[in-house]
Amino acid sequence: MLGTVPPCLAIPMASTVLVDLVPPIALGVLLAVAFWQPSGPVEAGVALAAAGCCVVTAASSRGSDTITGHWQRVSETGRDLSKDPNAVTKVWAADRLAGDLDPLLVSSRSNFALGDYETASFAAMKAVEVEVRRVAGLPNEMLGVALMRKAFGPKDGALRDPDAEGGERQATADLFAGAIGAYKNPASHRTVQFEDSIEAAETIQLADLLLRIVHRAEMRLKRAL
Repeated sequence: MLGTVPPCLAIPMASTVLVDLVPPIALGVLLAVAFWQPSGPVEAGVALAAAGCCVVTAASSRGSDTITGHWQRVSETGRDLSKDPNAVTKVWAADRLAGDLDPLLVSSRSNFALGDYETASFAAMKAVEVEVRRVAGLPNEMLGVALMRKAFGPKDGALRDPDAEGGERQATADLFAGAIGAYKNPASHRTVQFEDSIEAAETIQLADLLLRIVHRAEMRLKRAL
């Protein structure tokens, strides 16, 4: 239930810092984000601050917020989100990428943060393609689905897992070929309208998983030397 107003929305009128009043739509968006947190208003305020939706201000002349010890105000990011009808969805999508990702996905994360979901998804799968080619020692002429099937070929692919059953080796080759075919190849040949922030985040997560498999194969190759 909606109870205590989260600290990010507890804006003191007597604050020594100039604070804009929160417009009604911003209040609705921030409340939706805040009270999704199951642990209560303190955690909600921390989550909003971590997302850049609010910032700590100077304490008011009447003392600081009794919940967090600080007064907070809505940030520029929070105000921008209040004007976006897809704000809550974008917050959830960004949260999916809050953890550690493979260092090769830095560019993807940056483009995602800028709202360029097509480039973010393409860059993620391109990183997979480039890394597969490098680890498998295959020529630059090999691209896309053909590269994946060569590198993970169940019989003689350089990155296949020799300890896995034949069906599993084939499934891994299909997984890589399908991911590249569905999420990299289309963007390589034409403009793709990629506006779903959650799907873009999940594409980057998929690339992270694929890179983990590639690096696991790389470790096997190094141990075999």
